Amino acid sequence: MAEHTVSGVDIELEHVSKNYPGQRAAAVEDVSMHIPAGEIVIFVGPSGCGKTTTMKMINRLIEPSEGTITIGGQDNRSLDGDQLRRTIGYAIQQAGLFPHMTVAQNIAVVPGLLGWSKQRVAARVEEMLDLVGLDPGEFHDRYPRRLSGGQQQRVGVARALAADPPVLLMDEPFGAVDPITRGNLQDELMRLQAELRKTIVFVTHDFDEAVKLGDRIAVLGPKSTILQYDTPDAILANPATDTVAGFVGAGASLKQLTLMRVRDVQLTQEAITARCDETCAEIRRQLDERGRTYALVLDERDRPQRWVHIRDLPAARTLAEAGKPITDWVTTQSTLRDALEAILADGGSAVVTKEQGRYAGTIDIHTVMDTISDLRGGQEPRRRTGDPA
Repeated sequence: MAEHTVSGVDIELEHVSKNYPGQRAAAVEDVSMHIPAGEIVIFVGPSGCGKTTTMKMINRLIEPSEGTITIGGQDNRSLDGDQLRRTIGYAIQQAGLFPHMTVAQNIAVVPGLLGWSKQRVAARVEEMLDLVGLDPGEFHDRYPRRLSGGQQQRVGVARALAADPPVLLMDEPFGAVDPITRGNLQDELMRLQAELRKTIVFVTHDFDEAVKLGDRIAVLGPKSTILQYDTPDAILANPATDTVAGFVGAGASLKQLTLMRVRDVQLTQEAITARCDETCAEIRRQLDERGRTYALVLDERDRPQRWVHIRDLPAARTLAEAGKPITDWVTTQSTLRDALEAILADGGSAVVTKEQGRYAGTIDIHTVMDTISDLRGGQEPRRRTGDPA
């Protein structure tokens, strides 16, 4: 993969505290940390520990009581609060879209406030919709109520990135969607980050999500005390305290699968594929010739749509209605743990997609189990060679 230029900037927190009037104890007390440019840093900890408060002090949605926060070397108090927030992307749970505005109008909010021309805003809206995997022609004029939860979150991310900010703050952005959609949104964020290299501060209470997404994880205790701040593999291997070990939990070897991506193993290419507009008779002939029972149906953009069994074909008029829709899949950015869950749910191989949802191959249980065996034995995980198509 080609290296993309880092567009993010460093963030430095120095002895930052937050005291609310009328409360004797500080909500956040004496937090110091360095957040490197172009990395995803996860704040993880129990509810009420101060992780969201700490994050919101970066864009001054909450004003610090003490300490200094610098963004790209500039003190965040040197700008007017509104100006500061227009230069920092912000994505929250349940997207927070304006219900009376269309998708395009939602995405255009910050560029409009920054005085961009109408032509530049319109071009950016199209670009951002395409970037987060939503067809501009289909979604441009929709209102939020006509979007699924996952689509709303994609629009929320597009809106946060619309003005090309160097920093993106994300407060449990995927916490309100179902597990499959959540996994897909996580994969999409990793794909975007590989291209954009923003500085992302991401709050979650889910340690598995932290391990999957984070370049670094800050495990926070009461008052945002930093219990451990390190890479995911270092925290899994050597939890600094019993509290951190409690976050890691049982099955650390299984969590190691969260450190490996589907792109790290060899995909199999053995599935027979067909386009929706091909005839049932043609695909039956191919299955008969090669002694197979299943085919994978792709749409006109090479996106997987359905699994079709040979016994489904006689009663089907078209491949677009034969077999069963694919309801769970993984991407090349997914973790091997995601792949294992998809394989167990599907009862066979899991379909793998790449950019724009195009078919990349399949991954099977043997590949994942080989990797688990290698990890438990302390070996470098092997790469399986797929059978020829």
